[in-house]
Amino acid sequence: MLSGFRDFVVRGNVVDLAVGVVIGASFGSVVTAFTNAFLTPLIKLATGGRGEVAGRFTVEGVVFDWGSFVTALIAFLLTALVVYVFVVRPMNLINERFRKPAPAPAVPEPTAEEKLLAEIRDELRRRPAGPL
Repeated sequence: MLSGFRDFVVRGNVVDLAVGVVIGASFGSVVTAFTNAFLTPLIKLATGGRGEVAGRFTVEGVVFDWGSFVTALIAFLLTALVVYVFVVRPMNLINERFRKPAPAPAVPEPTAEEKLLAEIRDELRRRPAGPL
C-alpha cells in the first residue's frame, strides 16, 4: 500500500495538482482585485447608478443584484481566457512537440492470389506484342 502511494506521489500528478491549486488561488485574488477595481466601476458607469444602488433593481422589496452577476460572469470569462492562453495552449504545443511520432503502419504481405496475379502480369508483359 505504501509503495503504491509513493509511486502515485512520485509520478508527478500530485505535484502538478498542488502547483495548479496554489497558482489558481493566487490568480483568483488577482481576478477579484481586477473585478473590484475596474469591472464594478464600469458597470456602475454603464448603469448610471451610484454607490450600492448601481446594477440593482427592486421588485416588491426583493433586490435583484444583476450587476454582481454580470461582474462575476465577466471575471469568469477573463479567468477562462487567461488560463487557456497562458496554460492550456502552451501545454498543448509542448505536448505536440515532444510527442513521439506514431510508427508507420506496416505494409501487409501480399496474399497468394496477389502474388499469382503479379506473376501473370509480369509474364504477359514479357511476351512480344503480336497482331490481334
